[in-house]
Amino acid sequence: MTFMKTTTTLLKGATLAALLTGAASAQTTLRGASMFDNDHAFTKTMVRFAELVEENYDGEVEFDLRLNGELGVESDYVTYLNQGVAIDYTIMAPSNMARFSPSIPLMDMPFLFRDLDHWNAVLSSDALAPLEAELLETADIVILGYTGGGVRNLVSSEPIANLDELNGHRMRVMGAPIQAQIFAALTAAPSAISYSEVYNAIQTGVIAGFENEAASIQNLKFYEVAPYVTLTRHTITVRPIVMSGKTYRDLPADLQEAVMAAGSEAGAFGRALESGEDGEKLQEMIDAGQVFVNEFEGREALLEMVVPVQDAYAAELGATELLESIRGM
Repeated sequence: MTFMKTTTTLLKGATLAALLTGAASAQTTLRGASMFDNDHAFTKTMVRFAELVEENYDGEVEFDLRLNGELGVESDYVTYLNQGVAIDYTIMAPSNMARFSPSIPLMDMPFLFRDLDHWNAVLSSDALAPLEAELLETADIVILGYTGGGVRNLVSSEPIANLDELNGHRMRVMGAPIQAQIFAALTAAPSAISYSEVYNAIQTGVIAGFENEAASIQNLKFYEVAPYVTLTRHTITVRPIVMSGKTYRDLPADLQEAVMAAGSEAGAFGRALESGEDGEKLQEMIDAGQVFVNEFEGREALLEMVVPVQDAYAAELGATELLESIRGM
């Protein structure tokens, strides 16, 4: 399979309304969705996933990957996956699945990972198996593997250098409550708004910034309205490769096996790709004069301030043991 095949094999005459009916085709076609273009690590990882499935499956399967947010944003994707319509697989932030699975954002909680080695150790183990089981039970979504590796920082219309400047900072966070709780504990003023509204919200002054990794800042040109990047390094992203449970159960057993194996291998591919590209993409924007980067003064204080919030969140979910296990790896 070639890259061009994956990104351009579209169903002739198909519309979003038709896709939402879940109409079946005579051949097994797995439809994916990406909010980004061909150059984004998520898209490349889904292309690699498709290649690996085809390499390891003897039957006929095609991949129909829709790019550039054609089928909406991640909050739409999770609904589609839960209902078994429109799309079969994607990559998304755990926080966007929180309304179906309250515990799942723990795997993407700010300040959870010490560094890339700690992050990789967790994702290469079975430490997150309890969260995978909950997601399948409550949302009917199967985790096939884990990609990610982007380092998330504050991105703002005005520079933020320390706690004093962070105090009251109006910023967008993802929808999971733990995201708002963490940044509120750091004295910011977080609010959960749709990702598709972030650019205009900054441009019009509704918010003064958000938090994100370099690839998305570059790909969606957020630097045009928020050129200041403050290196809080609060999150190393965990991005599950997910499939609708309804889709997965309908696949032949040998295709299920190929999909699961491909998810694990594509996840490792994506983690290496995105973690390697992260610094490069940030430097590209610096060199182009698109962003201005500064360290956060007294970052160590942030780490101390968030621990009680993390502990309380895990206790509420009955996940204290899981949190301690992740911290101890």
